[in-house]
Amino acid sequence: MKMSAAIAQILKREGVDVIFGYPRNAVLEEAASAGIRPVIVRQERTGLHMADALSRLTRGKRMGVFAMQHGPGTENAYGGVAQAYSESVPVLVLPQGYARRLAYVPDNYNASLSMRDVTKHAEPITDAAEIENVMRRAFTQLRNGRLRPVLVEMPSDLLNAQTAEPVGYRPVPRTRSGPDPDAVREAARTLVGAERPVIYAGQGVHWAEAYDELQALAELLAAPVSTSLEGKSAFNERHPLALGAGGAATPGQLRRFLDDADVILGIGCSFSETAFGVRMPEGKRVIHATLDAADLNKSVICELALTGDAKLTLAMLRDACAGLIEGKREISRTAEKIAAVEKEWMRDWLPLLTSDETPLSPYRVLWDLQSAVDVGETIITHDAGSPRDQLSPFWKTTKPMTYIGWGKSTQLGYGLGLAMGAKIACPDKLCVNVWGDAAIGFTGMDFETAVREKLPILSILLNNSAMAIELDQMPVATERFRSTDISGDYAAFARALGGYGERVSEPEEIKPAIARAIAAIENGQPALLEFITCKETRASRL
Repeated sequence: MKMSAAIAQILKREGVDVIFGYPRNAVLEEAASAGIRPVIVRQERTGLHMADALSRLTRGKRMGVFAMQHGPGTENAYGGVAQAYSESVPVLVLPQGYARRLAYVPDNYNASLSMRDVTKHAEPITDAAEIENVMRRAFTQLRNGRLRPVLVEMPSDLLNAQTAEPVGYRPVPRTRSGPDPDAVREAARTLVGAERPVIYAGQGVHWAEAYDELQALAELLAAPVSTSLEGKSAFNERHPLALGAGGAATPGQLRRFLDDADVILGIGCSFSETAFGVRMPEGKRVIHATLDAADLNKSVICELALTGDAKLTLAMLRDACAGLIEGKREISRTAEKIAAVEKEWMRDWLPLLTSDETPLSPYRVLWDLQSAVDVGETIITHDAGSPRDQLSPFWKTTKPMTYIGWGKSTQLGYGLGLAMGAKIACPDKLCVNVWGDAAIGFTGMDFETAVREKLPILSILLNNSAMAIELDQMPVATERFRSTDISGDYAAFARALGGYGERVSEPEEIKPAIARAIAAIENGQPALLEFITCKETRASRL
């Protein structure tokens, strides 16, 4: 069979049932012939974002795959690959490449060379007879260790080459490893002896599905739990010990308890220093439990280190701590302190969250959204900038993987693809992306993809007619040349593309509009609600 057909057969054996892409790429047609659904996007970056979400929401059980043409299509895809890399998400990237005799000509874009810095593993196919070995290496990297994109470049002169049917190919195994038992016992003694321990949970808890173990350890120690943006929803944020999730914007109770902690346990997190992450206080005793030893002492100095799968690590810590404690500790005193600090912090924010002013407060829009939907049956994601900061500290998740948080790379327009990919992964959930009038300029045309592919998502657009977060950075450019002004009738745009679109400018219409949009979604129509908001850029930066 053709090499492109052999690749499609291998994808099918690895459980791939959807492939995202933009033609021309021979694997897209062969995938369709093999029964794999091709989802064609309007631009490459959005397709990678959709593949990213499919991998996240299924914890890699349905691996996100993206295929694109050589040259410009591959160049356009770079940002989406880089975003998945920064967020540690496994995506199989299948660029068509130039013919082998042209692969190293200086003016030709060589994906396996150019994307090496934003992939875990990048390899070109140089011989059709090696396709099983190449794909086996790729899926082994995708399913094991630190999860990140993997690239297999397919030279155009080989895609039609004849090769043997991959009858001997078997899906690759997934492995897990646990930490050193002696290190676990030392960490347990440190946690049990701490007066004010705090747990900081990252995305690794999601990938390991270590939710029960995390809650069990927290309750055993009566330790408050905070999460990174990527780890948000790993711990029920309505639980008495929940501190919420932090990024560039941080809940007041999270900041207070981290700063007051004497021991911080970081589990399934990288502790990467970034402007869009939680700032770790200095001078604390830190236990860093992570899958990737390269994260240790990278940005935060740790006293103790545990390397291994988050589920195995938490289970071992729970058992070791249980052997040092007689029964569970009483959580009520800690819970009361958390509630009191949160109440104090919320006193400053409730006026914005409940404001009746017009133009609308973006905080009011998102506050009403939270009360208008079933949070446990909703998957929501933010976009970069103000939407992220206005949503993440206040939206309280109750079930795992109902919030797709991100922030290290912060590309505008990421959220739309995530919501569409989430809808493919979880068709019974209400999938929502929250973005601004800047973000829609980057990927907005792919709202048509949601219509065409019958992916009824809810887009919440906060339109303040400006690049508001840049206003204080560009006062002269704004005053003299209106450089930060942007405009558009985005509800009309959504309708023109075949979706449901509605513009909302009055506070009493927020919830009714959401109800109408959900009704459209239940009838199979993607919906975009455009809320005319003020230029509010305040955020809880603590």
